[in-house]
Amino acid sequence: MLAVERLAFGGEVEAGLVAELIADPTAQPHLSLLAHVKSRAVGHILFTAVRLEGAAPGLMLAILAPLAVVPDAQRKGIGCSLIEHGIRLLGEAGVALVFVLGHPGYYPRHGFEPAGRHGLRAPYPVSPESAWMVRPISPSVLGRVQGRVICADALDRPEYWIE
Repeated sequence: MLAVERLAFGGEVEAGLVAELIADPTAQPHLSLLAHVKSRAVGHILFTAVRLEGAAPGLMLAILAPLAVVPDAQRKGIGCSLIEHGIRLLGEAGVALVFVLGHPGYYPRHGFEPAGRHGLRAPYPVSPESAWMVRPISPSVLGRVQGRVICADALDRPEYWIE
């Protein structure tokens, strides 16, 4: 999976972040999925636990970070499949909302919408604001909770919050 991150992003930053998140107890539980084509790893997605400032302790939330597809396998639906499969598994596990800081032209086709319009703030200020998104798995939760998302310690660095 770390090789996929290195190839997809062209360096060590995201691979290092993934390794840190998987080892970080504040990121638990996490969901890590690896996509293969003909036994070659071509995509990886990681969801880690987050919490909402002031929310009830039982509310299960996650963040998608990062999503990686190796360059020669991009634009073939692999990222879409990883997102949808991950969201389905998170829903089965009781996760209510999934957050992402990502491209506003990509993630809305997977049900993500600007989180700010629901009073859900990123751990750090982001620009553009439309890049901070939420996907409701339990739609009834939207509008009932608001506040700032608190992420895992490994992700709680300002340099990771630039889109």
